[in-house]
Amino acid sequence: MIVAASGRLHKSRSQAIPRVQRLGRIPLRVPRDYRAERQREVVTVKTIQVKPGSKLRLKDIDPSDTSGVGTRAEADALLEKDRQKLSDLHEKLYVENARALLVILQGMDTGGKDGTIKHVMSGLNPSGTEVVAFKPPSEEERDHDFLWRVARKIPRRGNIGIFNRSHYEDVLIVRVHKLVPKKVWEPRYDFINRFESLLSDNGTRVLKFFLHISKAEQKARLEARLSDPQRLWKFDPSDISERKLWDDYQKAYEDALTRCSTEASPWHIVPADKKWYRNLVVARTIVDTLEGMKIQLPAATIDPKKIKIV
Repeated sequence: MIVAASGRLHKSRSQAIPRVQRLGRIPLRVPRDYRAERQREVVTVKTIQVKPGSKLRLKDIDPSDTSGVGTRAEADALLEKDRQKLSDLHEKLYVENARALLVILQGMDTGGKDGTIKHVMSGLNPSGTEVVAFKPPSEEERDHDFLWRVARKIPRRGNIGIFNRSHYEDVLIVRVHKLVPKKVWEPRYDFINRFESLLSDNGTRVLKFFLHISKAEQKARLEARLSDPQRLWKFDPSDISERKLWDDYQKAYEDALTRCSTEASPWHIVPADKKWYRNLVVARTIVDTLEGMKIQLPAATIDPKKIKIV
């Protein structure tokens, strides 16, 4: 079962007003009729938030969905506005220096984790941004519990942290490839929930995105890498063997998304076949989250009227 906030997509009086799952509202000015009068249009984009303890099937969710946005040009224009909002909110978070935001990106190979970071986070101030790409654990990391290397990379107060892959790999690839027995990875769902609850209780908001692509889209992206000399470096032969395990990964993701979606840190499923729509949905979600945190600038400690610059 999945849930999302519901809203209305207003077009004109002559059109029906369908209910849609959505994330945020962005007003635009549009013509009303032949007269000079104008009305406000509410453009909505859809996020799919996994209800804690529910069951879901990823194949029931359309990865090519672009609900609420007509064209790529429209989405790009909206994304630019959201990037500016994100930059402003990031500055306030940095100055407040009381809380942090951790963005987790997960998805199948070619799902767009790097692209999302590039296109959505480009307006963030590097001095307050921490990006971590988790690779196979080192020898030292393997000598600790699976959360040890992740805990060391949690963003400091005032910062936005971005995880390209995360601790969820320890209930995904570890499970699919049977790197440890079930009795080892099975309890990790609960460990993860308690870990994220601790982060939340201590002022770090955890925002989790699953970038949902289709198997056909993954094929197209892998072929594009092979045919483009400028992107050939991104192709890894292991992508082919991993692709053969598509169904196993989908099942592992379904369990992780449902068992580790909590009230404090829910999972958001993002239709990601269309990169431009993926970018807009992720940006809109981050902006809404930061706005919901009601960030407060610190109170002034001086009276500027009493300061004279000579």
